[in-house]
Amino acid sequence: QVQLVESGGGLVQAGGSLRLSCAASGRSFSMGWFRQAPGKEREFVAALRWSVGSTAYGDSVKGRFTISGDNAKNTVYLQMNTLKPEDTAVYYCAAAVRRGAYDYSNDYHYWGQGTQVTVSS
Repeated sequence: QVQLVESGGGLVQAGGSLRLSCAASGRSFSMGWFRQAPGKEREFVAALRWSVGSTAYGDSVKGRFTISGDNAKNTVYLQMNTLKPEDTAVYYCAAAVRRGAYDYSNDYHYWGQGTQVTVSS
C-alpha cells in the first residue's frame, strides 16, 4: 500500500505560478498528475517514470508545466507556470507500481486526496 499526500494548491492570478508536491510513503514505478474540473472528466497532466527519468505531458500543459522528482524522498513536483483560468481544477497525484500507459488513469494504482488549484482571470 502506497499513500500519497499532495500539497501546494491554492488561488493564483492568471499568468502566475504554483508548485505542487506529492510525497509517497513507498516506492513506485512511475508517478503522475491528473486533474478534474467540475463537470469534466479526469485529465492527464504529467507523469514521471523513475527508472529512466522520462516524462510525459498532456497537450494542454506542454511548455508551461514541468514535472520533476526526488527519488530518495519518493516525491514528485509539478511546477506550473503561466497559469490560465482553464487550469482551475482539483489536481490528483497518482502512483503506479508497474509499467503502464502514462496517460491512462486506470494504469495507476494509488491516488492522493487531491489539492485544489484555482486560477482567477
